[in-house]
Amino acid sequence: MFMCPETAIAMRWHDSERPNDGNIRHPADGEAWKDFDSMHPNFSKDPRNVRLGLSSDGFNPFRTMSISHSTWPVMLMNYNLSPWICMKPEYMTLSMIIPGPSSPGQDIDVYLQPLIAELKELWEFGIETYDAHTNQTFQMRATLMWTISDFPALAMLSG
Repeated sequence: MFMCPETAIAMRWHDSERPNDGNIRHPADGEAWKDFDSMHPNFSKDPRNVRLGLSSDGFNPFRTMSISHSTWPVMLMNYNLSPWICMKPEYMTLSMIIPGPSSPGQDIDVYLQPLIAELKELWEFGIETYDAHTNQTFQMRATLMWTISDFPALAMLSG
């Protein structure tokens, strides 16, 4: 995200360009974002640190109920970006696809373990990243702010 100068600038939108008029039009305007910033000032002092949302839901890719199959994409959304681009497909990350004859159920944690390990590493240590806008490297960290799902997926994701 930071290798393209235009995208590197867009990654700071929540900090530098977001209107501060009291209206809620982006998660950064909400209380959860502000509470997170007050609880984790070291993270929030660099606006390039990434705030993510995770979404997952199952579907039958064959469009027929006579074939028993379930596919669960796990997507990450980048909330550093403005509302008009953060939900565009080119800015979403398909983290994994969980295929199977049925939904993963309570075993979804087995599939999510590698993703959780990477997110923990990005939270605790970060990763050295090049910022093409400023022409310098920085230690980018990331956090998972929210999960977005329907109630059956929420039951699975929360264990």
